[in-house]
Amino acid sequence: MNDRVSRALPILGAFICGLALVFAVIVYFGVQSPIGPAAAAVGGPFRLEDQNGRPVTDQDMKGRPFLVFFGYTHCPDVCPTSLFDVSQVLQKLGGDADRTGALFITVDPERDTPAVLKDYLSNFDPHLRGLTGDPNAVNAAIKAYRVYAKKVPLEHGDYTMDHTAVVYLMDKEGRFVAPFNLKQPPDAAAAELRKYL
Repeated sequence: MNDRVSRALPILGAFICGLALVFAVIVYFGVQSPIGPAAAAVGGPFRLEDQNGRPVTDQDMKGRPFLVFFGYTHCPDVCPTSLFDVSQVLQKLGGDADRTGALFITVDPERDTPAVLKDYLSNFDPHLRGLTGDPNAVNAAIKAYRVYAKKVPLEHGDYTMDHTAVVYLMDKEGRFVAPFNLKQPPDAAAAELRKYL
């Protein structure tokens, strides 16, 4: 009996650690309670400019649900894939796409000027707005959305960017709802976004 108990203790300990980790993730992202403290800690004021050089603030997004993704135009895989998936969702929304928003905020303002963003986003749905600005303004948005972004030097003076690859779903009031699931079929993702119209 003692041998059985001693063998079961590590398994029980691992199970409890797993439960604690799941609970921590739920609390961090505020999935259970979109108006809870964790949710309130994601998002906030920003003042940037879009690919056409027009100023955009968090207040401009009020009144409609919107998606936010942080990335950069030199990103080799995650960013174009995510923006393609977001584009598919926007296309499935049809006319309702005009009542939502989708922001691609650069983590690389040094290279991602409005002109560069405009050229890059021409490959995706026209509802996508690319945002950039001076490094301080971009860093303020990165901090507000709790995004990890770090420049990683490469050979010959070039660099890449490590960054969080989460698509944030924000409600009509600009409050964080949950990470948006782009792994589901575009029709299902569009139906989920429609719930917040």
